[in-house]
Amino acid sequence: MVFRKLGIKEEIIKVIEEENFEKPSEIQEKAIPFVLEGKDVIAQAATGSGKTLVFGAGIIHDCKHEERIQALILVPTRELAEQDANSLRKFSKYNFLRTTVIYGGVGIGQQIRNLTKADIVVGTPGRLLDHIKQGTIDLRFVKILVLDEADRMFDMGFIRDVEKIIKNCPVKRQTLMFSATMPREIILLARKYMNNQI
Repeated sequence: MVFRKLGIKEEIIKVIEEENFEKPSEIQEKAIPFVLEGKDVIAQAATGSGKTLVFGAGIIHDCKHEERIQALILVPTRELAEQDANSLRKFSKYNFLRTTVIYGGVGIGQQIRNLTKADIVVGTPGRLLDHIKQGTIDLRFVKILVLDEADRMFDMGFIRDVEKIIKNCPVKRQTLMFSATMPREIILLARKYMNNQI
């Protein structure tokens, strides 16, 4: 199994075999070893390129079920939030990590309850900031921060919100950034918040 050579945990390999993934995509092959080493990574990757497994492998490698948020994934839309969360639930089913989704347009009460038991949070910037302001989310234990489709978050005007959220995460953390395009703003953001990025 080619995926094994990348250093992925056996529990994820089991899921990969169940899903009949034949071989890693280009982004998976190039980025997973760096992610598993704990490096900060900025990668150009389109939707459907298999990037969820890239950051999912790192999250599952480093986090265990503790009912405190250890991984935060920022996404531009609720559709992508659901998509990423479903993939992470699938990849982590043998690690028993609990993933919760946070976005606007739905009641906040259930989200608050879910956050108390979450290991992984996938969310949109606006609603995440609401939780930060209300003190209903605790980001002190975040080990891995992921910005998925970073260019779309810029296009949608979320950059200030994203920066506020980043500032609420521990300075000592791994940061992974994925973007279909690499405008200058993304490079500047990476330089500002990432250490020795690959």
